[in-house]
Amino acid sequence: MSQFDFIKDIAKFGLENDQERLLQVLNGLIEHSKKTKKINFALQLQSILKDAIANQQTNGLFKVGSQKHVLREENKEISEFIIEKLTSDYRFENLVCTDKVKTDLESFIEEHKASEVLRRYDLPISNKVLFHGPSGCGKTLASYVLAGELEKMMLVINLGAIVSSKLGETSKNLAKIFKKASDDGCIIFIDEFDTLGKVRDFSQDHGEMKRVVNTILQLFDYLPQDSIVIAATNHVEMIDEALLRRFDLKVQLDLPDSTHTKELIDKTLKTGLFELDKKQSLQKIINSCKGLSYYTIQKTLITALKRSLFKLNKNEVGIKAKIDSHLWASLIKKEKAEQGYLSKS
Repeated sequence: MSQFDFIKDIAKFGLENDQERLLQVLNGLIEHSKKTKKINFALQLQSILKDAIANQQTNGLFKVGSQKHVLREENKEISEFIIEKLTSDYRFENLVCTDKVKTDLESFIEEHKASEVLRRYDLPISNKVLFHGPSGCGKTLASYVLAGELEKMMLVINLGAIVSSKLGETSKNLAKIFKKASDDGCIIFIDEFDTLGKVRDFSQDHGEMKRVVNTILQLFDYLPQDSIVIAATNHVEMIDEALLRRFDLKVQLDLPDSTHTKELIDKTLKTGLFELDKKQSLQKIINSCKGLSYYTIQKTLITALKRSLFKLNKNEVGIKAKIDSHLWASLIKKEKAEQGYLSKS
């Protein structure tokens, strides 16, 4: 069957309210999508199907309106804690990092891809990762790469909604998210993790912070091994030591050196549509990027690309564009000046 045949059958059985055959066709489409290398589409369908089955088991499906309303309310209760539910197309080729970081991440991925071997020998599977380091150095991108390489759904957590001023509510909210991840076997991604896992000395409300940290410790301990938690922080020193010990893998992502700056530039320009107007200026520009993050360097380059492109005549659009090296250098200088100002303020 082709994908179009599956879609026609889904429409037919859905309109006929034939749930059994509808589920058969959906599972068939998921398998077809995996075989035809449409992995992200297959994962999204699987997630939708799991949610529907879980809701059906809890509340019943295709019943009176009041129960359907309850379904929507329960989904809403969880969804407010999730910024995004996604699959990732990112792979290692998209990440610029040191050999050590890449080796650590490859080993983590290998554990999950060879999980049956580890289970056979009664060995645990690492499933808790902490990325730490300065802002803009690839913590979020590394998380997307893990999700992409493992072909798993990722829940990006909304910390603003999780953290509550009401006593005990933050712990309850966290428990709901972890249950969702456990049911679906997906990845939880929590940015700014130090907000939740602060050392008690950093918090004025010692009792509530202790409850939150204890809750996270318990949730970590009982997390199924096919689920994964990825946390990211710019302030690892603020995280409770008991929590730090629970992470199977702690990965430090630092500012780029000149070699990695050059690699980032090459990846950004890999389409071959742009080239530097003065190639001899490249090394000087790379040296001037010292102290800037991957994100900031790429931002200055992309801004330079756009502004250089706007300088082209209409007749020149479509040919290889020249990057104004003086403009790019001035953007880097501006970023460094602004960072100096921020560090003093």
